[in-house]
Amino acid sequence: MRRRIAVFGSIGAILAAGIYLPFTLLAPIEPVASSIEPYVSEPASSAELSMPSYGASSIGAVGFADDLATGGTDQPLPIASITKVITALVVLEAHPLAVGEEGPTITFGRADVDIYKKFLADNGKVAAVNSSLTLTQRQVLDVVLVESANNYAESLVVWAFGSEDAFLSAARTWLGSHGLTNTSLADSTGMSPLNVSTAVDLVALGKLALEDPVVSRIVSTTTANIPGIGDIDNTNDLLGIAGVRGIKTGTLDEAGACLLFASDIIVGSETIVVVGVVLGANNHPQLNEEVRGLLAEVQDGFTEIELASPGESFATFSTPWGTQSDAIATERLTAVVWSDTPALLLVKLSDVAVADQGQKVGELVFSVGQRTIRSTLELESAITDPGVWWRLTHPVGLI
Repeated sequence: MRRRIAVFGSIGAILAAGIYLPFTLLAPIEPVASSIEPYVSEPASSAELSMPSYGASSIGAVGFADDLATGGTDQPLPIASITKVITALVVLEAHPLAVGEEGPTITFGRADVDIYKKFLADNGKVAAVNSSLTLTQRQVLDVVLVESANNYAESLVVWAFGSEDAFLSAARTWLGSHGLTNTSLADSTGMSPLNVSTAVDLVALGKLALEDPVVSRIVSTTTANIPGIGDIDNTNDLLGIAGVRGIKTGTLDEAGACLLFASDIIVGSETIVVVGVVLGANNHPQLNEEVRGLLAEVQDGFTEIELASPGESFATFSTPWGTQSDAIATERLTAVVWSDTPALLLVKLSDVAVADQGQKVGELVFSVGQRTIRSTLELESAITDPGVWWRLTHPVGLI
């Protein structure tokens, strides 16, 4: 009986070993522990802009949701010929043009000569016209936005919509659809002081103008030659100065000197497009000096910060068998921040067990203002199998 028990005991031990050994030696390794390095960005210095105390003003930048700074009143003020930016965008929504296209031919007649005489009598900015003139839609837009001719703005909307009233109806719809709820028009030219807007609305308008490739190109034009008119010069004296590439001047007794502007400024390896507006200056020389000073301050208020460098560790994987490997960045990441805007980081890690060097093991997700910047994390060194002895002494389920 004892012999039988011994035999069965030996068989049981063999069977147990036959199950335990393969199960232990071949069992997959469960995901190992990980720890994320704390991340703290070093914010740049806080920036303050010397906004004009008169009128209304605002500064923003493309890709930055909120305006960087505002000054003066937040109530709608007369916008003078900045109106013509809205006019051009509304016309182009109804009669779109691609870059390089001239569009349909517009034939001027006696009614257009009468429009010319009306604005001439009102001491408004005009360009010559006659009852046999023909120009393309693009050429008329040049005269409206570069020369700022009031008669061409009205003639354009009559061609596009049939009447000034029909244009104003389309403009109200367009303004509402683009969230410019504090902007209203009484005419297509800006000669009416009832054409009003807020500085914040106008910065948003400037961004819309830059998004339209035709308008963006026209407002950066310094001179153009128009058949039947001759050479026309842009009314914006800041073009080409301090990176300025548009957008539109405005002058009216009730509005003062006004400027909706865009400027390219270089910060580190990025170009930031600044959009701003100043309403209600005494004259354009004063306004231009204010804008140049603002742009210099804006330049100083942007900083390029480093978010990650190649090989920088953001997390560590630690195995029960004593192996460690870092999750490292694969590239240099930078971001341009305004003032003391902080950079926030979310580290997303994959489950990792046995893995090769260079394997993707996660992702960096930086939030910088309104921007999200993503990049891959990879394993700095391999996490190898723990080996036979460790497996035998650490049964699966205890990891």
